[in-house]
Formats: sequence, structure tokens, C-alpha cells
Amino acid sequence: MIPHAAVPPRILSIEDDPVLGAYVHEHLGRSGFDVTWCQNGQEGLDIACRQAFDVVLMDILLPGLDGLAVLTHLRKRQATPVLLMSALGAEADRISGFRLGADDYLPKPFSMVELRVRIEAILRRVALDRRPAQVAILRQSQDLGFDEERSDVQVQGQWAGLTRSEYRLLDVLHRSGEEVLSKAFLYQHVLQRGYVPHDRSLDMHVSQIRRKLKAIGYTQRELRTVWGKGYVLSVVDEMV
Repeated sequence: MIPHAAVPPRILSIEDDPVLGAYVHEHLGRSGFDVTWCQNGQEGLDIACRQAFDVVLMDILLPGLDGLAVLTHLRKRQATPVLLMSALGAEADRISGFRLGADDYLPKPFSMVELRVRIEAILRRVALDRRPAQVAILRQSQDLGFDEERSDVQVQGQWAGLTRSEYRLLDVLHRSGEEVLSKAFLYQHVLQRGYVPHDRSLDMHVSQIRRKLKAIGYTQRELRTVWGKGYVLSVVDEMV
């Protein structure tokens, strides 16, 4: 089910595989999306810069500019959500994508149902972020300031540069105090989809949050993994 169907969500699909590209184009079109499909990175970047899209689907291995290069150029100009698709299985490739600002990562092969669910989850997150803004409130928490309108956190004026998904994840963990939140809960409430064991998206977001908080010198609380249970944002133990 498309989260906001008054106007069909516009999808840009950048996929060089003619069979998969045509299948994605046909399936998403039948599901109510307005899909534009192109087959190389430079063309995809040009189209994305000329037209407005709700989500960009993009393979990493593309002729011309590869997907990560296209993502880098896009992030200098706009914040359109990007879902990377790739047969590459190395964790380093997923990390690179999230580090450059990807909103999600879908390993090939994938089902059309899963692709549609991922897109719908991104659209729901964007819809939540675009709710009528109230007066911007900077919430202070142990020297970490949460800016809800900006979807970012700062320490002494240094902004972490979080993505929307990273901000929502950190905010949910912060509000939970010292309670450990399960992966299933976080997938449902932050990424707006169900959890499946092979999905590493949440782990990648956690890794990026840790890196960005460290970069701005935040040390009061730590995003910890509680093995077999989930994640918690807890006060750092100061043991001598």
C-alpha cells in the first residue's frame, strides 16, 4: 500500500540490467508508482538533477558513473532518499553507501514484494519528517543537543551530520533511557518495516551514528550492542 496515493510517488530507477530494469519498471508501475528508468549513471544523475523524485533506486555497478559516484554528486545537491541495490556482498560496500548518505541497501537477488516494502517504508519516513513543523526546539541531553527540525544533533555547535534515519534511530534510543530496544522494535518504529535476519541496514545505521558522534567528541553516552537483545544508548561507565 502506497503511503500517500493522491499523487503517484515518483521513482527514478537507475539499473543497467535490461531484464531486471524492465521488470522493476513494470512491477512498480502496476503497483501505482510513476517510474522513470535509465541504464547508466551519468544519465541517471542528469535526470535526478532536472526532475524531482520521491525515491531513487540505484545499482552500485553502473556503466559511466558508478552508483556510489552518482550518490556522492546527488548528496551535494539534494536529499532525495536513495535505495542502493547491488549483488556485491561485502560489508565494506554497504558501509560505503551508508557513509555517502544512502537511506537503505537492498542486496540482489531480491523479490519485488521486498523492494516495494522498502520503498513504502522510505515514503512513510519522509512523510513523518515533512509533518507541519512546530517551533524548532533544541533538546539538550547531557551536552548532546537534538534539533528536531534539522534532524541532527550537536555538541557545542558541532553538528554530527546525521541522515534522517540515523536521527530517528538515535532519538528513539535516547527517549528510551537505559532500556534495551530490540532489533524488531527498531525496524518497525524507525525503519518502518519488519525485521528479517539477513537485513543489515540497522547495523549500518548504528555504525554510522557511532562514527559521527565520536567525530564531534560526544562521550557522555554510548550506543551499545547488547548481544541477543538489541541496542541501548547508555551512560558511559567511568572506571578508574
